[in-house]
Amino acid sequence: MAGKTQEVREELKLVLSGKTKDALWPPLVYAILQSRMGILPAALAAMAGSLATAVYRRMKGEKTLYAFTGFLGIALASGLAYYNQNASNFYLPGIVSGGVITVVSLFSLLLGKPLAAWTSHLTRGWPTSWYWRKDVKPAYTNVTISWTVLFAVRLSLQLYFYLRNDVANLTVVNTILGLPATIGVLVLSYLYGIWKLKVLGGPSVREHVENLPKPWTGQTRGF
Repeated sequence: MAGKTQEVREELKLVLSGKTKDALWPPLVYAILQSRMGILPAALAAMAGSLATAVYRRMKGEKTLYAFTGFLGIALASGLAYYNQNASNFYLPGIVSGGVITVVSLFSLLLGKPLAAWTSHLTRGWPTSWYWRKDVKPAYTNVTISWTVLFAVRLSLQLYFYLRNDVANLTVVNTILGLPATIGVLVLSYLYGIWKLKVLGGPSVREHVENLPKPWTGQTRGF
């Protein structure tokens, strides 16, 4: 049990400290600066940071998707803030970013290329051909469905309270369905994903890359 707990902790650290943070810090910077500098200066500072991150990733030959997601979220949020300037605008960057990722998650399911697989690919660098195997993809599809439900519920509540300028309830929603819920879902996703891969009986990433014949050991670490 202690071994599995340590494994989950290490995998969670890998996901949260990877390139996904490129999309997480711009809304936070914008929210902090907006109350001190105003909408436009805060947006320009956060967007400049996102572009700098994208350039840095490109120079290192790494993916820039998350950096541009952060940039897009700030651009949309700052634009909307001009038309609806109220106290709840503090939460607008997170709402816009949440809306974008909800749509992306839903479309990834409709296209048969689940977001959970892309997130894992960008974080770990595993070949996409492994994720799309019939004995692998269902695990990532099911996890993406759970993500989409969480994203949609959170976005619906956020929009409802935002349009009512109900800062108190908006704060409650962001507190409960924010980072704590995200971490909880990531942990459950990992545990379920490893179990589902075992049930599906597909090869591990290494076995797939090396085109090894059955019987396969399967993916026992990392999802």
